[in-house]
Amino acid sequence: MLAHARPPIVRLLSFAFTVALLGAPRAAQAQEPYAWRDSLVFHTFSIAAVDPRTGEVGVAVTTRVPCVGNGVPWVRKGVGAVATQASTRTEYGIELLDALARGEAPDAALKRALAADSGFQSRQVAVISVDGRSAQHTGTGPNAWAGHRAGKNYVTQGNILVGPEVIEAVAKSFEASEGTPYHLADRLITALNAGFVLGGDKRHGLRTSAAVVVADSRPGMSRRSDGQTANINVCEHADPVGELRRIYDAVSQTLGYRTLEQFSGGDVYQLKVMLNALGFYKRGEPVPARGPDANVYTAETVAAVDAFRTSEKMGTPAVGGSPAGLVDDETVTRLWAALERAGKATAVRQQLLDVTMVRR
Repeated sequence: MLAHARPPIVRLLSFAFTVALLGAPRAAQAQEPYAWRDSLVFHTFSIAAVDPRTGEVGVAVTTRVPCVGNGVPWVRKGVGAVATQASTRTEYGIELLDALARGEAPDAALKRALAADSGFQSRQVAVISVDGRSAQHTGTGPNAWAGHRAGKNYVTQGNILVGPEVIEAVAKSFEASEGTPYHLADRLITALNAGFVLGGDKRHGLRTSAAVVVADSRPGMSRRSDGQTANINVCEHADPVGELRRIYDAVSQTLGYRTLEQFSGGDVYQLKVMLNALGFYKRGEPVPARGPDANVYTAETVAAVDAFRTSEKMGTPAVGGSPAGLVDDETVTRLWAALERAGKATAVRQQLLDVTMVRR
C-alpha cells in the first residue's frame, strides 16, 4: 500500500502550513489567487473520511487550480467532514456540519441544502458524519467524467477526471488501509496519491495544489480548540501530492524523511587534529591521517567536541540542550581562537595543509 516503510505509530501534534499570496493590500478584503477571479471553481477529486477507532475526521483533495485547501475541505471535530467542489459553494461546509451537529442525518441535510440552491446542478458535494453515515451529490457539470463512490467510513468524488479509475483507486487504497496503524491524515494522503498517479484531473498544465485537513476530538491530541491536528495546504506546486507527503513526513519526522548516517570526510579528520592539539582528543597520541576511522565522526570525537564546548561555556546536551557533538560555524571559530591562544594555530594549519589541497 505505502511507498515506503514508516513506523507503526507516529503521534502527530497540531501543525499548519499556509502560503502568503503576495500583492497590494486592499482594505477589508482577503487576498485570493487571481485564477479564482469572479467564481470559485474547483474541478478536482477528493476523499472525506472518518476513523471510528480514533474519532478523527478529515478531507484530502488535489486539483489544477491554486489553493484548493482554501475552499474544498471542511472538518469539525466530533461531527464530520465535507468536501464541496466543482462550482464550489463554500457555505455548504458550515451549513452541513451545523446540520450534523444538530443531529440531522447526512442524506437529509444534503437534500435540504441542495433544494435551496438554484445552482445545485453545477455542484459536487460530499458529507460524512463521525459515525460513518454519508451522502453525496454530483451535478450534470461539464462534459467530462464525474462521479462519486461511498464505502465504509469514506466518500470519494471527482469531476473532469481521466475516468472512473481515479476514484476507484482512491477507494481501493483507503479500504486497504482500514484497521492499519496509521493516522487518518497519513491514510488520506496515500489514498489521494493512488488516484493522482493514474492521471487524476484530466486538464493539461501544471499539477497545482493539494491539501489535507484532519480534526481529532480526543483530549490532548491537538493544541487547537477546533481539534485540528493536520492542516497542510500546498497552494501551488508542480507535484502537489508529493509535496503533501513530503511535508507530512517531515513534520511528523517519519523515518525515511531524511537520510541518516554517521558523518565521514576530510573535515572530520581536521576536527580531530584541532581537538588533539588542544588536548581534548587522544591527548598525547598522534592522530593518523589514514586508517578505517580516520575520517569517521566517532563517539570518541563527539565526546571530545562536547568537552571542548563545555570548556568554552557553549551549549551541550548537559548544558543548554544542544545536540551531542554539534560543530557549527561558532564551534569552528572557537576552535581556531583557542588554537591561536595556545600558540598552536600555525602548526595545526601546516599539518592540515596537505589534506585540504584540491587535486581535481
